[in-house]
Formats: sequence, C-alpha cells, structure tokens
Amino acid sequence: MPAFLPDLPEARILAALSRAPGHPVRSGKFDAAESSAALVANAFGWFLERPGMLPALPGVPAGAVETVDLAVEMRFPWSGGRHPWLDVGIGTRTTLVGVSSTRYEPYRPGKQTGFSEVYDRPAWGPNMGRYTALARGLIEGTVGYRSLDAALLIKQAYGLRTRAEKRALGSVLVYLYAEPEAWASGKPVDAARKAEHRAEVAAFAEAVAGDEVVFVPLCWGDLLRQWEAEPALRGHVAALRARFGALG
Repeated sequence: MPAFLPDLPEARILAALSRAPGHPVRSGKFDAAESSAALVANAFGWFLERPGMLPALPGVPAGAVETVDLAVEMRFPWSGGRHPWLDVGIGTRTTLVGVSSTRYEPYRPGKQTGFSEVYDRPAWGPNMGRYTALARGLIEGTVGYRSLDAALLIKQAYGLRTRAEKRALGSVLVYLYAEPEAWASGKPVDAARKAEHRAEVAAFAEAVAGDEVVFVPLCWGDLLRQWEAEPALRGHVAALRARFGALG
C-alpha cells in the first residue's frame, strides 16, 4: 500500500490510479523515489473531495473550480486504438482543464513518445491547425524535441479538445513540470538539461498559441508558491515539500 500524505482520500486516489495506464501502484512505480505519479496524486488528491478549495491555476482562464479528478482518459473521436490520459482533470462552469505532469522525465535520456500518420486526419476542427502543423513536422522529421515530449502533449490536446467540445466547454492543457535540484541519488540534475527543457517548452507554447486548446506551461514550484499563499493550504504544501523536495 502506498504511503500517502496526511488528510488524503486514499480509497478514491487508489481507485483512480487503478484505472491509469501502466498500473503505477501494482507495478511498484508509484513508490519509486523519483515517481511523478506519487507527486501528482498526493498534490491534487487533497482536492478530490474539496474541489472548491483548489485555486484557479496560474495563467489558466477557467474560473472557479467545481470538480477535480485524477487519471482521466480523454478519448479521441473514434472507438478503436489507444486514447490519451491526463494526470488531472479539472472542471469549471466554462472550461475543461487537463493537467499533464512531469517530474524527472524531461531530464532523462529516454525515448520520446512516437507519432504516426493516424493523427493527421480532419477530426480536430478548424481551430487546431497549429497543433496539427506541429504534429506533421514531428512525423516528417522537420521538427524535433529532445527534452519535451511534444508528441504526447499534442495527443493530449486532441483528446482534451474532443471531450471539451462534447460538453460545449473551452479547453486548457496545463503542462506542469518540475525543476528538481537533484536526483534521488543526490546527484545534481544537469542545469543545461533544465535550460534546454525550458527553451523547448517556450518553443512549443509559441508554436500552438492561438489554437482552440490553450496551452499553459506551469512550474511545480510556482504552483506550490501560489497554494502556499492560501492559509488553508500551507500545511499541505509543507507536507509536499517535505516528501518531494525542491521542485523549482
């Protein structure tokens, strides 16, 4: 059983994680020292039963929060194949906000998510052209990212747009990333890799600016500083920092 922070609805969090792809709890990934799933579940799990206490995320034009969910599937407008998942889904009266969270992933030399021509189809509406142009560049090899998983973000934007359109809502994709000082081993995270990642995030944001799905990059450190300004959240933020260390 994972060790959650105090005052969290553990049964609801575990139920959400049980449906997430990769089965992070059953596989043991959740309990790893550098787990991204543990960070996002502990941070946002606090709001599952008190969504109204979640402040509007910095830079997100959405309004007062009404619902918070973990591990949300955002299905494409077809039935077969794989569909993207987002770490957190946040609902307001006007907007569906999807949160794609990372912790150490951008600074590892791992393989990025692939992209195939199956996504290059007229299914996303006329106001997703910038995402589609970027997807085409990834497919053709004219665009490349080393630290940012741009293909995954595009897939998540497509899925988010599909679900939001069905509900007649606006849509915002939040890329919530950490800038940890050190790996679990104590070795410092390469500052050059963090700078590279930051530059790629900015380039991605510029490339898709103006499309239907609003893209908002957000650092975990900035988010926690915002939460810390709320007296009711200071204890939760202190517990997060004690468990997960400096996040940027």
